[in-house]
Amino acid sequence: MGFIDDELQEVSKLCQNVVDGSRLVSCVRTMVRVEITKTKFKTIIACIQFPEDYPRTPLLIELKSKTLSVKLLDGLTEVCEKECKKLLGKAQVLPTLKFIRNFIDENPLICCYDEISAVKEILVNNDELKLKQKHSCISLKVHQGLYYFKAKVEVPDNYPVACVKVEDADTNFPPLFTRHLLGQGRELARRCVEPPLKKKPQQPFTPSPSLKTVTSFLIKSIKTLPQEHCQSCRQTCLPANPENAETNETADMHVERLYCGHLFHLHCLVTFMKTPPFHGGKKCPACGQRIYHDKWGVSDKLAEERWAHQQARARELAEVEDFFN
Repeated sequence: MGFIDDELQEVSKLCQNVVDGSRLVSCVRTMVRVEITKTKFKTIIACIQFPEDYPRTPLLIELKSKTLSVKLLDGLTEVCEKECKKLLGKAQVLPTLKFIRNFIDENPLICCYDEISAVKEILVNNDELKLKQKHSCISLKVHQGLYYFKAKVEVPDNYPVACVKVEDADTNFPPLFTRHLLGQGRELARRCVEPPLKKKPQQPFTPSPSLKTVTSFLIKSIKTLPQEHCQSCRQTCLPANPENAETNETADMHVERLYCGHLFHLHCLVTFMKTPPFHGGKKCPACGQRIYHDKWGVSDKLAEERWAHQQARARELAEVEDFFN
């Protein structure tokens, strides 16, 4: 038996024992084909061929996957070939398979490689996105003027069947906006992995990746919120300096966010809601959607009656004033 035959025999006997999660599909001179699986979405198929002057030259390697990025696999292939060059004159198949498995274990974020690349493209200036492979999470820092938002985005082991989680948030936005960012981020993540709560889908629901969806929402919101205007007075809602932002949620200048996403100062919102027309409900000046807000629970009819009473009272006072003048 020759060197290659001996190595094939060794691979056939040991592969599934020494390479965790491996399945030997083919082990012949023309090709060694091994499927290495950690999860359904972290599976790599290694196709290995022996060059004519093997083992004096490195193995010929092709990596495939139904779920992982082609660019990632191309990069991993190059690294594997470099590792093989360190083993010239020795058996290279099992060490290469072990290297691939170790790479999967040490890089849990490989399942969202393309999403991470897409998110990096929308970051600007001093924004940061750092990968923490050991903890399977991403450290995100986004700035807009003097405002900032920092958080850890955790990627579960069974991603994308399970959604990402935003943890350890640190920001100087007013509490209302912090609640909105985190709450909406959680809801967007949930929608990626769970079917609609009320409507039954006509087709079976399939979970979708949530990392790009959630992080893109956070980044875009943080970039736009400090520049948003009150829909009534048209002034910028948030001050340039976050230290001057109103945090008393009953104060006139506290910034309120409607369910449609547009902003009002609290005083402006109350004034707007008390002013006709009332028929059909008050609508947002920016998008035309009906306004719903937890600080305004008055019905259209009651609001109109109160306004009419206020106008009548004003006329009475005016008449009395004219009488004495």
